[in-house]
Amino acid sequence: MADPRLNLIFMGTPDFAVPTLEAIIKSRHRVSLVISRPDRGRGRGRKLMPTPVKSAAMARGITVVQPVNIRAPEFESLLHEHNPNLIVVAAYGRILPQNILDLPSLGTINVHGSLLPRYRGAAPIQRAIINGDTITGITIMEMDAGMDTGAILLQEKIAITAEDTSGSLFARMADLGGRLLVRALDLMAAGDLSPVIQDDALATPAPPLTKREAIPDWRRPAAELSCLIRGLDPWPLVKGELDGEQIRLFSPRVIEGTSAAAPGTVVRADDGGVMIACGRDFLLIRELQRPGSRRLSAADFLRGRKIEAGRRFKCGA
Repeated sequence: MADPRLNLIFMGTPDFAVPTLEAIIKSRHRVSLVISRPDRGRGRGRKLMPTPVKSAAMARGITVVQPVNIRAPEFESLLHEHNPNLIVVAAYGRILPQNILDLPSLGTINVHGSLLPRYRGAAPIQRAIINGDTITGITIMEMDAGMDTGAILLQEKIAITAEDTSGSLFARMADLGGRLLVRALDLMAAGDLSPVIQDDALATPAPPLTKREAIPDWRRPAAELSCLIRGLDPWPLVKGELDGEQIRLFSPRVIEGTSAAAPGTVVRADDGGVMIACGRDFLLIRELQRPGSRRLSAADFLRGRKIEAGRRFKCGA
């Protein structure tokens, strides 16, 4: 009978990876080493802060290594010393060389935030919202030299609601990723997991987000702009330019209807929100934020910054 307890090396960096690490720690399997990206400066003073994965691992007494060069021979030697059955990767943030992928006896697997082969790339969760998808999911996959092209081990779907932002969906998918990963580990240890090769003809890209995408073109349908605002929250955040001021826009809702007003025109501004004419229908913005200020409900925002009906947001870049 196969050993039901796997010896793992875990590689991850941001908040998204923490639930996966914690789920493994609570399972029958053993994490002997955690690899995370080097600490980075944050805040005005650029004070070095540990990565979320590093903090979680250290709190549980697990050794953490943060290599600057993952191709260095001494890094590979360190991994060999731990003799892992498997390397588990969750949002580590670097492309791993083939010698690292092949090092464990069972290979290297990844927790990916989409239903592969849909959304291969750096921003699968955000792209699903931006593109108006109502279903996404987590894929546990074997890692190979390609960009998210390895064989699929397990998948599970999750609904995208009309109120989801990439931030809220990240949190739910991170929890799902942890649960699904442990299920995959148990099946792998028992020898009951059969890889399925991806159909490259069905692949779609999920390229990194850019700040340029955060400039709204009000000639687009309100439904598309709602997806954009939610998909780019919490970064880089959609900003509408009104009278030369960049105002961050949150919590959109599509209001069906027609108007003779030009796209970008404010047709109503009250405690319920700021309603803006779009290429089709209207977009009701229920939360806003001025530069250097806090995110506020429309009611609170309008008390400090009046927006009159008829004013027009700049349309596009």
